[in-house]
Amino acid sequence: MSTSPARPILVTGAHRSGTTWAGKILAASSETAYISEPLNVLHRPGVFSASIRHWYTYICSENEAQYLPALQETLAFRYHLAAEIRSLRSRKDFLRMGRDWTTFLRGRFRGLTPLIKDPFAVFSAPWFAERLNCRVVITVRHPAAFASSLKRLKWNFDFSDLLQQPLLMRDWLEPFRQSMEEMQHHPEDIIGQSSLLWKMIYQVVLTYQEQFPSFQIVRHEDLSLQPVEGYRRLYEALGLNFSAQVEKTIFETSSSENPSELSRNAVHSVHLDSRANLKNWKRRLEPEEIERIRSITECVACRYYDSKDWE
Repeated sequence: MSTSPARPILVTGAHRSGTTWAGKILAASSETAYISEPLNVLHRPGVFSASIRHWYTYICSENEAQYLPALQETLAFRYHLAAEIRSLRSRKDFLRMGRDWTTFLRGRFRGLTPLIKDPFAVFSAPWFAERLNCRVVITVRHPAAFASSLKRLKWNFDFSDLLQQPLLMRDWLEPFRQSMEEMQHHPEDIIGQSSLLWKMIYQVVLTYQEQFPSFQIVRHEDLSLQPVEGYRRLYEALGLNFSAQVEKTIFETSSSENPSELSRNAVHSVHLDSRANLKNWKRRLEPEEIERIRSITECVACRYYDSKDWE
Protein backbone atom coordinates (compact mmCIF):
# COMPACT_ATOMS: atom_id res chain seq x y z
CA MET A 1 0.00 0.00 0.00
CA SER A 2 1.29 3.45 -0.94
CA THR A 3 1.24 6.11 1.78
CA SER A 4 2.31 8.93 -0.56
CA PRO A 5 -0.37 9.60 -3.16
CA ALA A 6 0.79 11.25 -6.38
CA ARG A 7 0.51 15.01 -6.74
CA PRO A 8 -3.25 15.76 -6.64
CA ILE A 9 -5.35 17.33 -9.39
CA LEU A 10 -8.09 19.91 -8.80
CA VAL A 11 -10.71 20.46 -11.49
CA THR A 12 -12.66 23.63 -10.83
CA GLY A 13 -14.48 26.56 -12.45
CA ALA A 14 -18.00 27.92 -12.13
CA HIS A 15 -20.71 25.32 -11.46
CA ARG A 16 -22.44 24.29 -14.71
CA SER A 17 -19.22 25.01 -16.61
CA GLY A 18 -18.24 21.46 -17.53
CA THR A 19 -16.24 20.57 -14.44
CA THR A 20 -18.04 17.24 -14.03
CA TRP A 21 -17.34 16.18 -17.61
CA ALA A 22 -13.69 17.23 -17.37
CA GLY A 23 -13.33 15.49 -14.01
CA LYS A 24 -14.90 12.27 -15.26
CA ILE A 25 -12.70 12.18 -18.35
CA LEU A 26 -9.56 12.71 -16.28
CA ALA A 27 -10.84 10.05 -13.88
CA ALA A 28 -11.05 7.61 -16.81
CA SER A 29 -7.29 7.29 -16.40
CA SER A 30 -6.14 4.22 -14.52
CA GLU A 31 -3.84 6.57 -12.59
CA THR A 32 -6.52 8.69 -10.88
CA ALA A 33 -9.35 8.34 -8.38
CA TYR A 34 -12.31 10.72 -8.50
CA ILE A 35 -13.38 12.74 -5.44
CA SER A 36 -16.55 14.79 -5.81
CA GLU A 37 -17.03 18.27 -4.35
CA PRO A 38 -15.72 18.28 -0.78
CA LEU A 39 -16.50 22.03 -0.63
CA ASN A 40 -20.12 21.51 -1.60
CA VAL A 41 -22.36 22.65 1.27
CA LEU A 42 -24.15 19.29 0.90
CA HIS A 43 -21.00 17.15 0.70
CA ARG A 44 -20.95 13.64 2.12
CA PRO A 45 -19.31 13.34 5.58
CA GLY A 46 -17.55 10.15 4.58
CA VAL A 47 -15.66 12.02 1.88
CA PHE A 48 -14.86 15.20 3.83
CA SER A 49 -15.17 15.63 7.58
CA ALA A 50 -15.19 19.43 7.90
CA SER A 51 -18.31 21.60 7.83
CA ILE A 52 -18.94 23.89 4.86
CA ARG A 53 -21.33 26.80 5.50
CA HIS A 54 -21.10 28.78 2.25
CA TRP A 55 -21.20 28.05 -1.44
CA TYR A 56 -17.82 28.95 -2.94
CA THR A 57 -16.12 28.77 0.45
CA TYR A 58 -12.78 30.58 0.33
CA ILE A 59 -9.74 28.95 1.90
CA CYS A 60 -6.46 30.79 2.44
CA SER A 61 -3.59 30.72 4.93
CA GLU A 62 -5.58 32.72 7.48
CA ASN A 63 -8.45 30.25 7.83
CA GLU A 64 -6.89 27.00 6.65
CA ALA A 65 -6.93 25.43 10.12
CA GLN A 66 -10.66 24.82 9.66
CA TYR A 67 -10.16 22.80 6.47
CA LEU A 68 -6.59 21.62 6.01
CA PRO A 69 -6.66 18.49 8.23
CA ALA A 70 -9.89 17.28 6.64
CA LEU A 71 -8.63 17.90 3.11
CA GLN A 72 -5.36 16.12 3.89
CA GLU A 73 -7.41 13.10 5.02
CA THR A 74 -9.49 13.27 1.84
CA LEU A 75 -6.40 13.41 -0.35
CA ALA A 76 -4.97 10.45 1.56
CA PHE A 77 -8.19 8.55 0.75
CA ARG A 78 -9.20 8.18 4.39
CA TYR A 79 -12.92 7.54 4.31
CA HIS A 80 -15.03 8.33 7.40
CA LEU A 81 -17.29 5.30 7.30
CA ALA A 82 -18.94 5.74 10.70
CA ALA A 83 -19.87 9.37 9.98
CA GLU A 84 -21.28 8.38 6.62
CA ILE A 85 -23.38 5.56 8.08
CA ARG A 86 -24.88 7.96 10.63
CA SER A 87 -25.88 10.32 7.81
CA LEU A 88 -27.66 7.74 5.63
CA ARG A 89 -31.28 8.62 4.88
CA SER A 90 -32.09 6.75 1.70
CA ARG A 91 -31.14 3.91 -0.61
CA LYS A 92 -29.44 6.49 -2.82
CA ASP A 93 -27.26 7.55 0.11
CA PHE A 94 -26.38 3.91 0.78
CA LEU A 95 -25.38 3.26 -2.83
CA ARG A 96 -23.33 6.44 -2.92
CA MET A 97 -21.54 5.36 0.24
CA GLY A 98 -20.60 2.08 -1.40
CA ARG A 99 -19.30 3.89 -4.48
CA ASP A 100 -17.24 6.43 -2.52
CA TRP A 101 -15.86 3.92 -0.04
CA THR A 102 -14.76 1.66 -2.91
CA THR A 103 -13.12 4.60 -4.69
CA PHE A 104 -11.21 5.61 -1.56
CA LEU A 105 -10.06 2.06 -0.88
CA ARG A 106 -8.90 1.61 -4.47
CA GLY A 107 -7.15 4.98 -4.45
CA ARG A 108 -5.40 4.31 -1.16
CA PHE A 109 -4.21 0.79 -1.82
CA ARG A 110 -3.17 1.40 -5.42
CA GLY A 111 -1.48 4.73 -4.69
CA LEU A 112 -3.61 6.57 -7.24
CA THR A 113 -3.62 10.29 -7.92
CA PRO A 114 -6.42 12.05 -6.01
CA LEU A 115 -8.56 13.98 -8.48
CA ILE A 116 -10.90 16.50 -6.82
CA LYS A 117 -13.72 17.83 -8.96
CA ASP A 118 -15.13 20.87 -7.19
CA PRO A 119 -16.44 24.04 -8.83
CA PHE A 120 -16.85 25.59 -5.39
CA ALA A 121 -13.08 25.60 -4.93
CA VAL A 122 -12.45 28.10 -7.74
CA PHE A 123 -11.66 31.06 -5.47
CA SER A 124 -9.40 28.80 -3.38
CA ALA A 125 -7.45 27.36 -6.32
CA PRO A 126 -4.19 29.18 -5.42
CA TRP A 127 -4.35 27.76 -1.90
CA PHE A 128 -4.94 24.25 -3.26
CA ALA A 129 -1.92 24.69 -5.53
CA GLU A 130 0.43 26.16 -2.93
CA ARG A 131 -0.65 24.34 0.23
CA LEU A 132 -1.72 20.96 -1.15
CA ASN A 133 0.55 20.91 -4.20
CA CYS A 134 -2.37 20.44 -6.57
CA ARG A 135 -2.20 20.66 -10.31
CA VAL A 136 -5.13 22.88 -11.27
CA VAL A 137 -7.54 22.66 -14.21
CA ILE A 138 -10.12 25.43 -14.63
CA THR A 139 -13.01 25.16 -17.05
CA VAL A 140 -14.58 28.18 -18.74
CA ARG A 141 -18.02 28.13 -20.34
CA HIS A 142 -19.60 30.84 -22.47
CA PRO A 143 -21.50 33.23 -20.15
CA ALA A 144 -24.72 32.88 -22.13
CA ALA A 145 -24.50 29.10 -21.95
CA PHE A 146 -23.83 29.31 -18.22
CA ALA A 147 -26.80 31.65 -17.67
CA SER A 148 -29.14 29.60 -19.85
CA SER A 149 -28.27 26.44 -17.91
CA LEU A 150 -29.12 28.10 -14.60
CA LYS A 151 -32.28 29.60 -16.07
CA ARG A 152 -33.43 26.20 -17.32
CA LEU A 153 -32.81 24.58 -13.94
CA LYS A 154 -34.26 27.58 -12.06
CA TRP A 155 -31.13 27.77 -9.95
CA ASN A 156 -30.79 31.23 -8.47
CA PHE A 157 -27.74 32.35 -6.49
CA ASP A 158 -27.71 34.05 -3.11
CA PHE A 159 -24.74 36.44 -3.02
CA SER A 160 -24.82 36.46 0.77
CA ASP A 161 -22.72 33.29 0.52
CA LEU A 162 -19.94 35.48 -0.84
CA LEU A 163 -20.68 38.70 1.04
CA GLN A 164 -20.50 36.87 4.38
CA GLN A 165 -16.91 35.76 3.76
CA PRO A 166 -14.68 38.71 4.79
CA LEU A 167 -11.45 37.12 3.56
CA LEU A 168 -12.93 36.37 0.15
CA MET A 169 -14.27 39.90 -0.15
CA ARG A 170 -10.93 41.38 0.92
CA ASP A 171 -8.78 39.28 -1.38
CA TRP A 172 -10.93 39.02 -4.51
CA LEU A 173 -14.46 40.41 -4.55
CA GLU A 174 -14.55 43.81 -2.82
CA PRO A 175 -14.84 45.66 -6.17
CA PHE A 176 -18.11 43.79 -6.77
CA ARG A 177 -19.70 44.45 -3.38
CA GLN A 178 -22.18 47.06 -4.57
CA SER A 179 -23.28 44.96 -7.54
CA MET A 180 -23.82 41.93 -5.31
CA GLU A 181 -25.75 43.94 -2.73
CA GLU A 182 -27.98 45.39 -5.45
CA MET A 183 -28.60 41.93 -6.87
CA GLN A 184 -29.78 40.77 -3.44
CA HIS A 185 -32.90 42.91 -4.00
CA HIS A 186 -33.79 40.79 -7.04
CA PRO A 187 -33.79 37.17 -5.80
CA GLU A 188 -35.61 35.85 -8.88
CA ASP A 189 -33.31 37.49 -11.43
CA ILE A 190 -31.40 34.41 -12.52
CA ILE A 191 -30.05 36.07 -15.66
CA GLY A 192 -28.61 38.97 -13.66
CA GLN A 193 -27.26 36.71 -10.93
CA SER A 194 -25.58 34.27 -13.28
CA SER A 195 -24.05 37.04 -15.37
CA LEU A 196 -22.57 38.77 -12.33
CA LEU A 197 -21.32 35.51 -10.84
CA TRP A 198 -19.67 34.53 -14.15
CA LYS A 199 -18.04 37.94 -14.42
CA MET A 200 -16.60 37.74 -10.91
CA ILE A 201 -15.32 34.20 -11.16
CA TYR A 202 -13.61 34.64 -14.49
CA GLN A 203 -12.16 38.03 -13.61
CA VAL A 204 -10.39 36.21 -10.79
CA VAL A 205 -9.33 33.45 -13.20
CA LEU A 206 -7.74 36.10 -15.44
CA THR A 207 -5.57 37.03 -12.48
CA TYR A 208 -4.63 33.36 -12.09
CA GLN A 209 -3.41 33.30 -15.69
CA GLU A 210 -0.79 35.89 -14.77
CA GLN A 211 0.16 34.59 -11.33
CA PHE A 212 -0.08 30.83 -11.93
CA PRO A 213 0.96 30.03 -15.50
CA SER A 214 0.93 26.31 -14.72
CA PHE A 215 -2.85 26.35 -14.25
CA GLN A 216 -4.60 24.65 -17.17
CA ILE A 217 -7.47 26.89 -18.26
CA VAL A 218 -9.69 25.20 -20.84
CA ARG A 219 -12.82 26.35 -22.64
CA HIS A 220 -15.76 23.96 -22.47
CA GLU A 221 -16.55 24.82 -26.08
CA ASP A 222 -13.12 23.74 -27.33
CA LEU A 223 -13.41 20.41 -25.53
CA SER A 224 -16.92 19.96 -26.92
CA LEU A 225 -15.92 20.64 -30.53
CA GLN A 226 -12.77 18.48 -30.49
CA PRO A 227 -13.06 16.29 -27.41
CA VAL A 228 -10.39 13.71 -28.24
CA GLU A 229 -7.78 16.28 -29.28
CA GLY A 230 -8.66 18.63 -26.42
CA TYR A 231 -8.49 16.01 -23.72
CA ARG A 232 -5.34 14.49 -25.20
CA ARG A 233 -3.63 17.86 -24.78
CA LEU A 234 -4.93 18.16 -21.23
CA TYR A 235 -3.67 14.68 -20.38
CA GLU A 236 -0.25 15.58 -21.76
CA ALA A 237 -0.15 18.82 -19.77
CA LEU A 238 -0.95 16.90 -16.58
CA GLY A 239 1.50 14.10 -17.31
CA LEU A 240 -1.22 11.42 -17.47
CA ASN A 241 -1.27 8.46 -19.83
CA PHE A 242 -3.85 8.90 -22.61
CA SER A 243 -5.00 5.32 -23.11
CA ALA A 244 -7.44 3.59 -25.44
CA GLN A 245 -9.87 3.35 -22.51
CA VAL A 246 -9.72 7.10 -22.02
CA GLU A 247 -10.43 7.70 -25.70
CA LYS A 248 -13.35 5.26 -25.54
CA THR A 249 -14.80 7.14 -22.56
CA ILE A 250 -14.51 10.43 -24.44
CA PHE A 251 -16.40 9.00 -27.42
CA GLU A 252 -19.10 7.57 -25.17
CA THR A 253 -19.67 10.85 -23.32
CA SER A 254 -19.61 13.16 -26.36
CA SER A 255 -21.15 11.07 -29.15
CA SER A 256 -23.77 12.49 -31.50
CA GLU A 257 -25.89 9.49 -30.49
CA ASN A 258 -26.27 11.00 -27.02
CA PRO A 259 -29.10 13.47 -26.31
CA SER A 260 -28.50 17.11 -27.24
CA GLU A 261 -29.96 18.16 -23.91
CA LEU A 262 -30.12 16.41 -20.55
CA SER A 263 -33.28 15.74 -18.61
CA ARG A 264 -33.75 17.95 -15.56
CA ASN A 265 -33.67 14.70 -13.57
CA ALA A 266 -30.16 13.92 -14.82
CA VAL A 267 -28.44 17.29 -14.73
CA HIS A 268 -25.12 15.78 -13.59
CA SER A 269 -24.93 13.20 -16.37
CA VAL A 270 -21.96 13.57 -18.71
CA HIS A 271 -23.41 11.61 -21.65
CA LEU A 272 -24.36 14.35 -24.09
CA ASP A 273 -23.99 15.24 -27.75
CA SER A 274 -21.22 17.72 -27.03
CA ARG A 275 -21.47 19.60 -30.33
CA ALA A 276 -25.25 19.94 -30.31
CA ASN A 277 -25.22 21.09 -26.70
CA LEU A 278 -23.19 24.16 -27.69
CA LYS A 279 -26.21 25.67 -29.46
CA ASN A 280 -28.78 25.19 -26.73
CA TRP A 281 -28.39 28.64 -25.16
CA LYS A 282 -29.34 30.34 -28.42
CA ARG A 283 -32.84 28.86 -28.33
CA ARG A 284 -33.33 28.94 -24.56
CA LEU A 285 -32.62 32.65 -24.19
CA GLU A 286 -34.54 35.62 -25.52
CA PRO A 287 -32.54 38.13 -27.63
CA GLU A 288 -32.82 40.75 -24.89
CA GLU A 289 -31.51 38.26 -22.33
CA ILE A 290 -28.49 37.51 -24.50
CA GLU A 291 -27.82 41.22 -24.91
CA ARG A 292 -28.09 41.76 -21.16
CA ILE A 293 -25.69 38.89 -20.38
CA ARG A 294 -23.22 40.28 -22.87
CA SER A 295 -23.47 43.82 -21.51
CA ILE A 296 -22.77 42.61 -17.95
CA THR A 297 -19.95 40.21 -18.78
CA GLU A 298 -18.29 41.72 -21.87
CA CYS A 299 -15.40 43.41 -20.05
CA VAL A 300 -14.27 39.95 -18.91
CA ALA A 301 -15.83 37.71 -21.55
CA CYS A 302 -13.89 39.45 -24.33
CA ARG A 303 -10.74 37.86 -22.90
CA TYR A 304 -12.18 34.40 -23.52
CA TYR A 305 -14.66 34.84 -26.39
CA ASP A 306 -14.86 37.10 -29.44
CA SER A 307 -17.88 38.54 -31.27
CA LYS A 308 -18.50 35.47 -33.41
CA ASP A 309 -18.97 33.42 -30.26
CA TRP A 310 -22.12 35.46 -29.53
CA GLU A 311 -23.68 34.82 -32.95
